[in-house]
Amino acid sequence: MARLKIIIPAVILLSGFLVCSTASYGKAEYTKATKKGCVYCHVDAQKAPKDLKEPGKYYQEHKTLDGYKEAK
Repeated sequence: MARLKIIIPAVILLSGFLVCSTASYGKAEYTKATKKGCVYCHVDAQKAPKDLKEPGKYYQEHKTLDGYKEAK
């Protein structure tokens, strides 16, 4: 009975975290690999993660920013 007093709240808390967490499309590896922030490739990373700028579209096609030339 004493275990249930700890297990039940822990399960409720864990399930709350799982329900309230959002899906993340970007990964820390992308930032480390490109040395660029999220807003370099995304118009607004929080509201529309798939709404990409030109560098984001290039990265999506080539999986690297090597060779990408910024428009001036």
